[in-house]
Amino acid sequence: MQKKIGRIICFLLAALLTGSVMLNFFLFNYSRLYYFQLNSLRLDPLNLEFFPTDAQQTETLKPEATKVVFFGDSRAASWPSPSLNEFEFINRGIGSQTSNQVLQRYNAHVQPLSPEILVVQVCINDLKTIPLFPDKKTAITANCKRNIQQIVHLARDQGITVIVTTVFPVGKFPIQRKIFWSEDIPLAIDDVNQFIKSLGDDNVIVFDTFAILADESGRLRDTYRIDELHLNSAGYEAINREFTRLLKTIKK
Repeated sequence: MQKKIGRIICFLLAALLTGSVMLNFFLFNYSRLYYFQLNSLRLDPLNLEFFPTDAQQTETLKPEATKVVFFGDSRAASWPSPSLNEFEFINRGIGSQTSNQVLQRYNAHVQPLSPEILVVQVCINDLKTIPLFPDKKTAITANCKRNIQQIVHLARDQGITVIVTTVFPVGKFPIQRKIFWSEDIPLAIDDVNQFIKSLGDDNVIVFDTFAILADESGRLRDTYRIDELHLNSAGYEAINREFTRLLKTIKK
């Protein structure tokens, strides 16, 4: 009996040790990723070197096609182009960027391309910081609105038709992010999305991606997500169906 208890204890201790090693390995890699991201931003705060900034980036593969540029954060960066021969799609999204970073690189990454249409998806990286800085919640939300409006103004001054997408919904958060989570995040998303909807006019089209992706509770549908923030292929297929119809209504 004692030998049996001893074996059970040894097994439990081995399992705890294995679990501890795996957890520490996960945390190390998680920390390492953020450490590299932090120091990369110190060298190039706007990630201007992410895309070429010389004449190469103005080259076009389809001169007669309507040029469409995706601009924003990782949600824009991961957006696959629809298969439309009459359009040429160029992606200028960069992961982890705030709306301020996106705004500040407009002149380097969008202006030289001279697109006919600009698709803007930003702000989740601003709004997800609200639990870290709860006293700055109002300022963070206001900055998002101001930065979106500035991007729109820059594009309109260039004669570009702007498609501003509503901020995608967020999904269920994993346990390791619970301490950095607050219900203020979806509330702030709703606030910014209401502002985005107010921007629509003859040269600014509001594309309500939130309505396509959200379930009845306002969360990102499980069938559309890779994680709590990012879409899988099914999610992008869902918005591209409507996006394709939308593009075909725009006359340039």
